[in-house]
Amino acid sequence: IIILSIAFSMTAFSQSIYDFQVTTLTGETLDFTTLKGKKVMIVNTASKCGYTSQYEQLEEIYSKYKSKGFVVIGFPSNDFMKQEPGTNEEIAEFCKKNYGVTFPMMDKISVKGKDIHPVYSYLTTKSMNKLEDNDVKWNFQKYLIDEKGQLVRVVKSGVSPNDASIVNWIEGK
Repeated sequence: IIILSIAFSMTAFSQSIYDFQVTTLTGETLDFTTLKGKKVMIVNTASKCGYTSQYEQLEEIYSKYKSKGFVVIGFPSNDFMKQEPGTNEEIAEFCKKNYGVTFPMMDKISVKGKDIHPVYSYLTTKSMNKLEDNDVKWNFQKYLIDEKGQLVRVVKSGVSPNDASIVNWIEGK
């Protein structure tokens, strides 16, 4: 008699963003299953970066398209040159005061390295996201998730959140 032991991990199976729950800046839980049927832009943010002004465009597209099933979700990260040194409270105050941010902002996390958050493991690992292996190169890198919870595009930091290619994707063009 031969007995086989098969070990597997969740990474071997198709996942979607709906498999995750995250914590907001205010300590509440956001269950990604509440985003089913919506297009989502996930972006790692920082308050002291050359791209910080993108908060303004992120808020503009969120305000314009949230009623049409589009959500922006910000993940503050201090992974790049320590450009997000603040506490969750300081980050929330900065975003509201300087950019009027109303889109959901999550707890500060790591988006790379040994402490990478599970959401970013999903976003950057092809065996999980089924699109591509990629690295978060800098602050304000954007991940576009379709209505079925699947990663469809990775957008470089230097591309504005309201770039025509992104707006066309949101609008379904």
